[in-house]
Amino acid sequence: MAPFNYQEFKPPFWLTNPHLQSILPKFFAPKTPEYRRVVKKDSLGESDIAYDFYDAWPPSTTTDTTVDATIDASDKTPLIVLFHGMEGSSDSHYARALAYQMHAQGWHFVVAHFRSCGGIPASGRVFYNAGDTGEVHHALQNLCATYDNIYAVGVSLGGNALAKYMGEYGDKALCKGAAVISAPVDMSSAALSMHSFLSHRIYTPYLLNPIIKKALANDITAEEIDSIKAVNRISDFDDIFTAPRHGYRSNNHYYQASSALPYLLNVTRPLLLISAKDDPFIGFTATPNDVSDQVTIIDTEHGGHIGYLRYRSDKDKSPHLYKKSRFDINWIPETVSAYFNYIGVSSHK
Repeated sequence: MAPFNYQEFKPPFWLTNPHLQSILPKFFAPKTPEYRRVVKKDSLGESDIAYDFYDAWPPSTTTDTTVDATIDASDKTPLIVLFHGMEGSSDSHYARALAYQMHAQGWHFVVAHFRSCGGIPASGRVFYNAGDTGEVHHALQNLCATYDNIYAVGVSLGGNALAKYMGEYGDKALCKGAAVISAPVDMSSAALSMHSFLSHRIYTPYLLNPIIKKALANDITAEEIDSIKAVNRISDFDDIFTAPRHGYRSNNHYYQASSALPYLLNVTRPLLLISAKDDPFIGFTATPNDVSDQVTIIDTEHGGHIGYLRYRSDKDKSPHLYKKSRFDINWIPETVSAYFNYIGVSSHK
């Protein structure tokens, strides 16, 4: 097969700052699509999980949110499932952009939320675990009950979980191919990156405060409450809360066991890894010697963390989904859809 060709990401020089790339995209996202929500139990049967669909066309409706709307059994239209990042949801800027791009391709799209996300509190003891491939597999099993032609996208920590899943499950993976964006596949080095002065000052409060709020609302001991309230770094929260809640000895054990990097040599289905060299979050990334021949790596010079904000000049006549602004965040969706077409996504209605 010929190498995957894609349009390079080349922002103007004044838009190359990684923090601008990481922060500004949410201000240029398209409006939230009119999702169709289905609610199912997680892999442990404890917490409700929201699946937000943006269908290629309206299915037969149902008032029961625990079951899927009717889909014609002969429908082979691809379904693209998104596994979001920390504290993300179907309302995240990248989810909206992906939803519209996949819809424009004539494909179904769904965001499979992790526990405690999408506006539904976690009911069980466990929350968000970046290495929980069992939960990824469970979500895909739910979707396979209705859709035959599934491809997956993972972003940030959700991307790490998906990449780990692709390597850990190999031929048993339920998606035919996957794309992973801005994933901290080596979580220990990612944690160190978040300890840097700028990352700690700029991003930690934005990410950590909602997590702490959710944890405090859960059934936890007085000792846990005091410890969590004193936390000011994500790694400390992982040591106090995430690790013990999910059966790890410490945050170091959690990062080592959950990182996707050691599993990438075992990937047997097409997988695209996209990351920016200036990403302030993700630490070490995969090299060609770390992955199987089924993995394609794109390392861009710029882009920040889930950024890839472009500016359209008067000379740029290329088509894009955003007509009202010179800025757009559609490089990721365009590249992902081009990759899925490259590996042979087909639609048979």
